[in-house]
Amino acid sequence: MKIAMLAPISWRTPPRHYGPWELVTSLLTEALVKRGVDVTLFATQDSLTAGTLAGVVPAPYSEDPSIDAKVWEFRHLAHLFERAGEFDLIHNQADFPAHAFSHLVDTPIVTTIHGFSSDRILPMYQPYQDRVHYVAISEADRSPKLRYAATIHHGIVLDEFPFNAAGSDDLLFFGRMHPDKGAAEAIRVAHATGRRLAMYGIVQDSGYYEREVQPHLDGIRITHPGAVGGPERVRALGAAAALLHLISFDEPFGLSVIEAMACGTPVIAINRGSMPELIDHGVTGFLVDSEAEAIEAVARLPEIDRAACRAAVADRFTVERMADRYLELYRRILG
Repeated sequence: MKIAMLAPISWRTPPRHYGPWELVTSLLTEALVKRGVDVTLFATQDSLTAGTLAGVVPAPYSEDPSIDAKVWEFRHLAHLFERAGEFDLIHNQADFPAHAFSHLVDTPIVTTIHGFSSDRILPMYQPYQDRVHYVAISEADRSPKLRYAATIHHGIVLDEFPFNAAGSDDLLFFGRMHPDKGAAEAIRVAHATGRRLAMYGIVQDSGYYEREVQPHLDGIRITHPGAVGGPERVRALGAAAALLHLISFDEPFGLSVIEAMACGTPVIAINRGSMPELIDHGVTGFLVDSEAEAIEAVARLPEIDRAACRAAVADRFTVERMADRYLELYRRILG
């Protein structure tokens, strides 16, 4: 089986720090290669893979201002689709632009929808659903207006997230600095409970950050070290009493949620989107409907067995499970 894996080009695959779509693309690619699948990864030239790298884009556009996103995205797509006949299947991880090429080639196409943002994207999905096989990343993220080939949850490499049985008394925020992700809410919960809060993530909405986050950063009680990767990311995920995921939108998945749980850190999340699919209320964290309930949940954290958090990820959210599900789908499509 020869697979062409189309990665986004906003960040490197895998990302250095931030880049959830690129991270999932990398995790799946490497897991498939380990299974003996012939995978060619179409990604930026600085990307890393045990498969075959086919890079025409010099650098990620979110890291290099000289890269024009629209120009290089089309060059990236053309590079893959000009070679479509070399592959048994194309797996598109880079949203809807690839669909424009789908009727020009015979190669079957799978698109993982990394978050159904709104009905505004339907004109690039509905007309292609007889040609492209859509995968939802959670049941909550399915649109009733589309047909899906499968729902496949993301998975992580469990060994890369060592279990921390002790944690600490501190709270954790991991995500974009944006109103959707609940940074301001996390700060208010930290203040109300008298806990320290470590915040990690890129600043996506600078106005929001300057209004709602920056005034509270004192370097002691509330800190924002920025976006982190590697060992520092893993240490932060495990060294907390809980991850606060007080979102104000319907989260399609939430990689940081399962990464934290893998380290033994329970999650307190607003009960929206995919959260009930990831968190077992009272077992691996708490599903809440308000800040007031989140504050109450902090007091209940001693009820959570950190080992149960890791066990849930080991059972349901590993990269092996994700790869197996995608291989099942590929084989079904190819007959």
